[in-house]
Amino acid sequence: MTTHPRRLISSGSPLEPQIGFSRAVRKGPHVAVAGTAPIAPDGSTAGPGDVYAQTVRCLDIAEAALAEAGATLADVTRTRVMLTDITRWKDAARAHGERFADTRPACTFVEVSRFIDPTWLVELELDAITDQP
Repeated sequence: MTTHPRRLISSGSPLEPQIGFSRAVRKGPHVAVAGTAPIAPDGSTAGPGDVYAQTVRCLDIAEAALAEAGATLADVTRTRVMLTDITRWKDAARAHGERFADTRPACTFVEVSRFIDPTWLVELELDAITDQP
């Protein structure tokens, strides 16, 4: 029986060890990307008030984590889009559709009451399965 090592992908966030999480985890061909918030490189919120811009930023962060884990957006099998205002789902869907028009993973949109930072309007989670070693 082949065992697959567990590979942790870090975002560098100081919250990772405090909370006990990783940006992504790869185990064999499976990659899970944790809830990804619209955090700009300077630590502020990207696209304040703009669901589309925040979704794009979340996807950029998640795509970078996938790449570090040896996967691509084409390997994504499931996404979860969490919004604080479900009536704005079309803005998030537009960004999602731009990245996943051909891949078309299973996808769920849900409304949540809030996130850790009240300026975040959206978070995304991704699951992928890759043939790449």
